[in-house]
Amino acid sequence: MVRYGIAMGVRVACVIACFFAQGWWLLAFVIGAVLLPYIAVVIANVGYKEGGVVERPASMLPVPYRSAGARDE
Repeated sequence: MVRYGIAMGVRVACVIACFFAQGWWLLAFVIGAVLLPYIAVVIANVGYKEGGVVERPASMLPVPYRSAGARDE
């Protein structure tokens, strides 16, 4: 959340700077305002855990099939 908030804060600064910039600076601020939301979402969605255990789908047991009319006796 912190990294996302920082990136969106920089985006707001780029949008505000677009009103005051001229020339190549205007282009740089527009590019920053357009690309930063994508970059912020990608950064926010990257999860990093140290020592995390990866569970494989193959290690799960299948549930046996039962027909609708079958009874447990």
